[in-house]
Amino acid sequence: PAAPPGSLSGSPTEFPPNVPSHVHAPVRKKAKRSVGASYSENVDRSISGEAQSKERFVETVQGVSSARAEYRRAGEEARGSNPRQSEPHLDTSTFALSGDSAHNQAMVHWSGHNSSVILILTKLNDFNLGAVTESSLWRSTDYGSTYTKLNDKVGSRTVLMYLYVCPTNKRKIMMLSDPEVESAVLISSDEGASFDKHPINFNILSLLFHPAQEDWILAYSHDSKLYSSMDFGRKWQLVHDNVMPGRFYWYDYVDPIFELVHDPLLSEGSHDLLAPRCTEGNRQYLFPGHVDTNSLVVQDEYVFTQVTKSGRASYFVSYMRESFKRMKLPKYCLPKDMHIISTDEKQVFAAVQEWNQNNTYSLYISDSPGVYFILSLENLRTNRGPAGNLLVDFYKVEGINGMYLANKLVDYHIKTFITYNKGQTWALLPAPSTDVAGNNLDCILPFCSLHLHLEMSENPYTSGPITSKKSVPGIIVATGNIGTELSSTNLGMFITSDAGNSWRQIFDEEHNIWFLDNGGALLAVLHAATPIRHFRRKKWDRHSFSLAPLYVDGVLMEPESDNHIITFFGHFSHRSEWQLIKIDYKGLFNRRCMDGDYQTWYLHNKGELCVMGEKQIYMKRRPGNRCMLAQDYSRIYSSEPCLCTAYDFECDYGWERQADGKCSPAFWFNPNGAAKSCSSSQSFLNSTGYRKVLSNNCKEAGRNVYSPRREPCRPRAPRGLRLSTSQGELSAAVGSNVTFTVYLDDGDSLRTSIQLDFGDGIKITYSNLSRTDDGIKHIYRTTGIYRVTASAENSQGSDSSTLFLHITSPVERVYLSAPIVAIRGKEANLTAVVWPSHPRTLTFFWWFDNSSEPIITLEGSISYTFQKEGKNKVTVQVASGSTVMQDSKVITVKEFFRSLLLSFSPALDEHNPDIPEWREDIGRVVSGVPVDQLLVSLYPGLPTTAELFILPDEHTSSEHNRRSEEALERISDIFVTALNQGLVQFELKTDIRIIVYMTQQTLAPLVDSNSIHSGSAMLMLLSVVFVGVAAFFIYKFKRKIPWIHVQTEDSHEKEPEVISTVGQNDSMSKVKLSEFPSQKELMEKELEARTRGIYNLPIIMFYAVSKAAVVEVLGAFVKVKVEISLVINSLLQVKAIQDLTQVKSV
Repeated sequence: PAAPPGSLSGSPTEFPPNVPSHVHAPVRKKAKRSVGASYSENVDRSISGEAQSKERFVETVQGVSSARAEYRRAGEEARGSNPRQSEPHLDTSTFALSGDSAHNQAMVHWSGHNSSVILILTKLNDFNLGAVTESSLWRSTDYGSTYTKLNDKVGSRTVLMYLYVCPTNKRKIMMLSDPEVESAVLISSDEGASFDKHPINFNILSLLFHPAQEDWILAYSHDSKLYSSMDFGRKWQLVHDNVMPGRFYWYDYVDPIFELVHDPLLSEGSHDLLAPRCTEGNRQYLFPGHVDTNSLVVQDEYVFTQVTKSGRASYFVSYMRESFKRMKLPKYCLPKDMHIISTDEKQVFAAVQEWNQNNTYSLYISDSPGVYFILSLENLRTNRGPAGNLLVDFYKVEGINGMYLANKLVDYHIKTFITYNKGQTWALLPAPSTDVAGNNLDCILPFCSLHLHLEMSENPYTSGPITSKKSVPGIIVATGNIGTELSSTNLGMFITSDAGNSWRQIFDEEHNIWFLDNGGALLAVLHAATPIRHFRRKKWDRHSFSLAPLYVDGVLMEPESDNHIITFFGHFSHRSEWQLIKIDYKGLFNRRCMDGDYQTWYLHNKGELCVMGEKQIYMKRRPGNRCMLAQDYSRIYSSEPCLCTAYDFECDYGWERQADGKCSPAFWFNPNGAAKSCSSSQSFLNSTGYRKVLSNNCKEAGRNVYSPRREPCRPRAPRGLRLSTSQGELSAAVGSNVTFTVYLDDGDSLRTSIQLDFGDGIKITYSNLSRTDDGIKHIYRTTGIYRVTASAENSQGSDSSTLFLHITSPVERVYLSAPIVAIRGKEANLTAVVWPSHPRTLTFFWWFDNSSEPIITLEGSISYTFQKEGKNKVTVQVASGSTVMQDSKVITVKEFFRSLLLSFSPALDEHNPDIPEWREDIGRVVSGVPVDQLLVSLYPGLPTTAELFILPDEHTSSEHNRRSEEALERISDIFVTALNQGLVQFELKTDIRIIVYMTQQTLAPLVDSNSIHSGSAMLMLLSVVFVGVAAFFIYKFKRKIPWIHVQTEDSHEKEPEVISTVGQNDSMSKVKLSEFPSQKELMEKELEARTRGIYNLPIIMFYAVSKAAVVEVLGAFVKVKVEISLVINSLLQVKAIQDLTQVKSV
């Protein structure tokens, strides 16, 4: 067929509204009247790969006259008198479907099998409303002489939409009503004599009948659901929802197979193939990825599908419903698109668009299982139909084995080529020697030749531009032209009677051609835009079939029948009724043919009698005899096999035909590759570079030169060991079942042991490669990157293959640990903390401020230098497989700052959920005021710790930096004093107050002070004065106290240090999060501190005294140089203190 029945590429197949997706697109003419079909030939063709046609229609030409219903019989010239029976004549009768003049669409069915019943459904399709508003059902029981209207039988108010006929029992008919009025099916088992109505609760868009079971039907609804019925539509059950339109088939004569619609909520590209007994529990994942949209094709014994991964398409085939195998095209074909043209004779013809082709395709032919493909013809002409479907100029000649026609692009010209050996050799068509008028044509090959149009007719009631018939071998009638290339102008009709060896022109205008009398006669009707009333038959006698000119919409006849009746459909004018003209052409013949009425002819290819490996002699009727052919007479008189030649064989996969006709290996192919059959036997069939053309019947004489040779399996070292996963993925989820597959290109697979090291400490060994056919399954329990190694070894040598498998688990949470303040021009340490931990399997993307490109690392930490003061936003993205998560922080960058490490009273740990939001809120509470000069950052984990940052005024100029640093020192001293005295606290909850301390520099009270009450600034001042005087007294007399004197010598006149996570110069120590003690160590230190009466506690905010009062009071002590913090720090560092009572007394 010119239009490929199956596309694996998901090419667009959109159709007009209310027309099923599997219906041929309409042929547009000038009027809005059309006629459709559901006759037996179309139904039979559709069961191999398409759903049944609902409606086939063409639009016709507007007429000018009116007509009335009539019935009459006419002779050859329609004079009304009975002609003599010895002269060729026609018997005609006309019937008008009265009352349906407004109906502009029709569907016609002839039951066939010598049945006299014809059904016609006419409809008024209101194109403005986009709906059918009226319908009429007509039935004839006398081959179309008269019709009866059946509207009362189906319901006078019922609007019928579609007519279906069971392909295996044409007496069974199903009709669908308009769901807008009444959703129901009408079923007849007696060719429409009676109907039963069955309501349904869904709207049927298309039907697919079972190829063998007459009562089994699949129905596709408007809401993408697939239903099945086992009693011819009386009861329905849901098979599945979300099914792709037109991608459902009967799979194994029991179950359907279908493609699911992509659901974007599930995953990108999630397409699957399902059968009704398939569940998630028993589903097998057969392909290295998800099936592409609109790629499922089921045709005869083959199932095809396509998977695209990393921008490259792979194609898979299942033959005889067995396991899927990858289709093998030549290595550097690199297909962009593939369409299945034919699966006749148990092999696949495919049109493939290669990487360097744009408007053309190449023809590839497979072996019987449909796996290994070879090139037959390059640059086939293609075009798109009205619905966007791909049409390939490729035609199979009926009745002659191995004979095909194709249009090929050659040097920017489209030329027609013919093959007699299934694509092994192609040749141009010879042009006729004279035109239709007898004038000589000087058309010499290869400069001039005959070119034919090979498109398939989109209207089932017309013949299309080319016609051949199985019962008439050797005869082809086609539309074409003579010249250097195919043209759409100056067209004529050409015929061959010797299978394309010679041609002659019969008309200089386009005609529709039909075969009559089992091929014994030809009927030609002018393809015209004006009304006609004549047609011709072979020898092209002219016959009238209507008194008034008729716009012919189509011709219907029963194929392979002895009744010699054809029916013309048409109208006299745009507003007239449908005219049905019955023509009985039996009067064209005078008797039945006898043995003496036939002669023989030899099938040949330019004089070569051996065609497809045999000499065939056919019978045909002698010219001039007007006898009727018997339906069952044999066309083939005799057949004799020939000796095989090189062209009875095609080059095997990986081999190419050379100029001398011999096959030699392609540059990319190793002919000494592994013999796969050696895995199960002691010998194998070794290819000679040739494989016999399927259905070729030649015989090899003596020693087989071309056929594969059986050779013993010799010991060979393993070579070309390949290791992969069944899905082709190099990553898997932790805990999932990973299946590894091992392939060996060359070697003695029966005697080669295979060892697989999974990389996690587990190894497995197999005695030979055949034991790994089903794959090797393994489960990884932890995340990581594993080196998986396969080793093959035998007595002749060894080989190995390695892959690195990423085992991941989904990232649940990401936290960016970073200082909220950094020094300009100095490195800052940033860490991405991931839950759960993913060693060596993550990729980190670091985005800084407005950078256009990220910094990519495999580690979760990075050092970065900020060059600009102000607020800088940092974002880290963590990628694990297809999962990406991120976290962001704003870092304030300054020239200098001061910071204090803080701890809190233990009650805060009991209320710490350890989440970023909680830490941010506590930080704001601790800082106490919305001032940019004070920032507090809490660290994750327990016990709760934090860092207080004291920043300079952002308006400070560079010349005042020194003065600003001194101010920060004074403010820092004030905070140290306040923190050491427990003056910074906040209320967490009612009756729960949290005190903030200096970490590792603070004398904490023995008990938590949750009940401290507010006091005035004066009361606080007196307390501070008291402590200050005591400290001053001790300081002045410290040299007279031995245990104090020892310590002060080590720290004489030393200012207290402030430690920050980010140093201000190179000599300053940097405290990283990783340097903090673990939670266990902190707990041990805290218990030790509690035993000694010392609390080593966390963070923040001033007690309920105004900030101004605190600064005023504490500033007074700074001015008199009372170094309270130094004294307290000295006390903490005295190692000689053993008794707590001494500390208290001091």
